[in-house]
Amino acid sequence: MIRLEWSSRFEKSLKKWIAKHPKSREMIKQKLELFITDPYAPDLKNHKLSGRLKGLRAISAGYDCRIVFSFVEENTALLIAIGTHDEVY
Repeated sequence: MIRLEWSSRFEKSLKKWIAKHPKSREMIKQKLELFITDPYAPDLKNHKLSGRLKGLRAISAGYDCRIVFSFVEENTALLIAIGTHDEVY
């Protein structure tokens, strides 16, 4: 089971995302619940990032919604940002 920590950047970007896409709230909740129990579930499309984001990972929380995070400990993930592909990469 993964424990989630939220950065202030993630909180800010989540509020902004929900304001623009209120219907996506439930999908994000479901994806984060799945991430907690199985961070490598195929539906999440968990993948490493490269370039300036090297060392970070991302999951898919919908068609054009990505959550960027890093594992800060074996069972702890720090959520860094949420947004479209272009917004977070």
